[in-house]
Amino acid sequence: MSGLAEYRKEKDDFFANHAQSPLTREQRKAFQGLHYFPENEALSFEVQVREFPEKERLEMQTTTGDIQIYLRYGSFTFQVDGQEMELTIYQGEHGFFLPFVDALAGRETYPAGRYLEPEPLPGGRFLVDFNLAYNPYCAYNEMWSCPITPFENHLKAPIRAGEKLFHA
Repeated sequence: MSGLAEYRKEKDDFFANHAQSPLTREQRKAFQGLHYFPENEALSFEVQVREFPEKERLEMQTTTGDIQIYLRYGSFTFQVDGQEMELTIYQGEHGFFLPFVDALAGRETYPAGRYLEPEPLPGGRFLVDFNLAYNPYCAYNEMWSCPITPFENHLKAPIRAGEKLFHA
């Protein structure tokens, strides 16, 4: 079993059985596992981040109307199906954060977007693996408060990697 397959299996077990699962008790009774795109090696890469000289403070609204504070850390470009895309990485109190909405939002992926925690590497580089893209907890249960993806991270291309839309 690949590392990604093992990770997905452990996540399904957490959702089905753990007391801190984002699923309600009723949802857990019928839970059959999350849905994912097949692993896509072309959407896992190291990127060079252009760090912003001024770390602008950003108040990111959440799905429940709260505010979470992030710093606009930097941006990077990458290719999807021959199209050049750009995303911004944010820095919060728990590390780096990469929310994004892709062209499949509302059909195959969560309408409000998916999240990643890009891994910092030496020399201003980051590992960005879209195979690890996940839905925020509010995708499963509206009681959770999740940051809403800023417009600058809305992509016109599909990202066919990571977690798909949740069906209860």
